[in-house]
Amino acid sequence: MSVPLYEAKAEFFRMLGHPVRIRVLELLQDGPMPVRDLLAAIEVEPSNLSQQLAVLRRSGIVTATRNGSTVVYELAGGDVAELLAAARRILSVLLTGQQELLDELRTAESTR
Repeated sequence: MSVPLYEAKAEFFRMLGHPVRIRVLELLQDGPMPVRDLLAAIEVEPSNLSQQLAVLRRSGIVTATRNGSTVVYELAGGDVAELLAAARRILSVLLTGQQELLDELRTAESTR
């Protein structure tokens, strides 16, 4: 029995719904990185990073290769970078709208 597309999309976005996972994906946009560099950049417990990397790996959004004792992660495709860029654009518009609302509230408050 196949899953409806909207459910698959919802599951995909749930998979992205963790700050450490988003940060990993942002860092990997610049190219493959070993786990030690990801740890240094994100500053989380190794076990937490390991769990989040496992989620990303199982989803197929990142791949991992081992070179001796070093594990290097990279994005599985360029579409992830495009998705993150789209999210930045959307957030920029939303936050601009919130700033405008905040400015209106402050103006209304100062005229009382």
